[in-house]
Amino acid sequence: MKCSLFFLVLSISISSQARSGSQKVESKPATEFTKQAQKQVLAQLPFHDTKDFDRARKGLVEETPELVIKDSKGNIVWGLKDYSFLKEQKAPDTVNPSLWRVSQINAIAGLFKVTEGIYQIRGFDLANMSIIEGTNGLIIIDPLTATETAKAGLELYYKHRPKKPVAAVIYTHSHIDHYGGVKGVVSEADVKNGKVKILAPEHFLAEAVAENVYAGNAMGRRAVYMYGALLPRSEKGQVDGGLGKTVSVGTVTLIAPTDEIRKTGEKRTIAGVEMEFQMAPHTEAPAEMLVIFPKHKAICAAEDVTHTLHNLYTLRGAQVRDPVSWWKTLNETTEKYLANTEVIFASHHWPTWGKEEVRTLVESQRDVYKYLNDQSLHNMNKGYVMTELPEKVKLPAELGNEWANRGYYGTVNHNSKAVYQKYLGWYDSNPAHLNPLPPVETAKRTVEFMGGEKSVINKARAYYKKGEYRWVAQVLTNVVYANPNNKEARNLQADALEQLGYQAESGPWRNEYLVGAYELRHGIPETPGTDTSSPDMIGAMDPEMLLDFMSIRINTNRSSGKSMKGQIHFADTKKDYAVELTNSVLIYTKNKKFEKPDFTLDVSNESDFGSLLMSKGGMDVAIKDKRLKVTNEGKVKELVAMLDDFPKMFPIVTRESAEVASRSKGQMSHQLRKTQDKREAHSAYSERESSDEVR
Repeated sequence: MKCSLFFLVLSISISSQARSGSQKVESKPATEFTKQAQKQVLAQLPFHDTKDFDRARKGLVEETPELVIKDSKGNIVWGLKDYSFLKEQKAPDTVNPSLWRVSQINAIAGLFKVTEGIYQIRGFDLANMSIIEGTNGLIIIDPLTATETAKAGLELYYKHRPKKPVAAVIYTHSHIDHYGGVKGVVSEADVKNGKVKILAPEHFLAEAVAENVYAGNAMGRRAVYMYGALLPRSEKGQVDGGLGKTVSVGTVTLIAPTDEIRKTGEKRTIAGVEMEFQMAPHTEAPAEMLVIFPKHKAICAAEDVTHTLHNLYTLRGAQVRDPVSWWKTLNETTEKYLANTEVIFASHHWPTWGKEEVRTLVESQRDVYKYLNDQSLHNMNKGYVMTELPEKVKLPAELGNEWANRGYYGTVNHNSKAVYQKYLGWYDSNPAHLNPLPPVETAKRTVEFMGGEKSVINKARAYYKKGEYRWVAQVLTNVVYANPNNKEARNLQADALEQLGYQAESGPWRNEYLVGAYELRHGIPETPGTDTSSPDMIGAMDPEMLLDFMSIRINTNRSSGKSMKGQIHFADTKKDYAVELTNSVLIYTKNKKFEKPDFTLDVSNESDFGSLLMSKGGMDVAIKDKRLKVTNEGKVKELVAMLDDFPKMFPIVTRESAEVASRSKGQMSHQLRKTQDKREAHSAYSERESSDEVR
């Protein structure tokens, strides 16, 4: 997956920090330099073109501006009321006018008619849920992140349309905001008995549960920055996520596909609806596909054609995406399908109608991804390194000034760096950068060379007064890394990051800057325990994936010099694994048997393996209810004791010691308790029993 565990952890982070939405953040006003930057944006871009506002309202059946969705316990999992400040037509000085524009459009929520027989639920989650009407049933495309939001969306549809049963669900790709709410629209029982089909692209299941498990804890922490989880919803805080408002924090589910689409041109007819599929692997997701509806003259573009420049690299961290696969996919769409297309809709943003308008949008986005790839390589071959590319690669005006190509989510800046990473990796070939000192040591010596902390701060303050916020943020990192207790340096760096956030056009960039400023001022927040285990997600992980993750978690100090051999048997699938701890790694071999293993595990159901080994007390419970038989339980527990639990909230903008970080968390926890208000009910969602090991 590109996002599955990431989004799950993100949801945890948001719910855990929900109470901070009411924090009295020490936000500063926009400086004169920031005000001038916003005026330049107003002068550069065609704000007179308001067609997207009209498109976003076209086909509106019912608008839901005050939408609040709760779970079965009454906890808020989604709400739009906090974004009411976006009703102000003029962008405030603290928000980039272009970002303000798309934030307003993304706040238009409700049920919409796309064309005859096709409806969309928009603004109920980060993504959209599309509903295709068949003769005797519905086809649901991408049922959002959470069961609560998907269920609420379907109920709104049924309020206005005939209550036909759901005949099929389509997952367009392997990101959790496109399948996590599936059990809000269908039951697993109906899928198992054949009443409901689940369609997905080839390799969907493996991608949906694999990639971000291994680095999921790090990605989850970084996602707090990318989505602004700590920030209040306000003109000085979080205003949008670029693709939509943000991510819901409800119940994540997964039902395995019953039908995999493997090649472009495959067709299916369900409930009388004819569909053709175009494969789009390694574009916005490693497993992705577009859906063509010939009789409707419509295309569901999944997430490959939206109203923003998308990510080739996502700021929370992931493997880079392939711009070549992306542009070639859109070129195939153009050549193969657009002649008969009158509307294109996607799983984010709003549709585009009209043959020429659709062609312009698709071809423009095709050209953007090819331009990024080609011009990044062009400048790389001239010797420019990754950090120089953003200054060299700029979209031509005919592409860059189109609203749909603006950097609301991805940016030309970090996408050009992604191309460099894809082809050349982290090393710029300068031997001085081959083995530099670690960041803290570098910072300490740099500050010493620059005349000490006070000297650096004084010089940085002078640059701040000149509006050179990028340099202020960069140079003060040295002081903050060298001495995280220097409040003057932290506050000045926070001020610089804040102004950069105000100026950012990208929702994630704004959030990154403002969360960085927040943590510099307040310290690392404490995260209450949260249940991170989604049974559907864990159950979909195969044994080898779980054994790999166990090996990743091994603490070398506790495992050094130790060895043991074990045998694992899965009764239901008849699989056997020989497992060996050696040299602080866990080696496993399928269908191998040890003559005298140190322990054995006999697991009745393979799908239980993750929960019984990865959750607190899971093994003891499984033994008690006879789902697990163990010989030499002491050896198994000795192995489990070697596994580390990763810290949820490690330092990012600082590099303080564990002792200082702990103090910062305590201070932040006190602030949270002091200032919490009516949103306390929202934060209660996070007070569940923790299962940290899942990550």
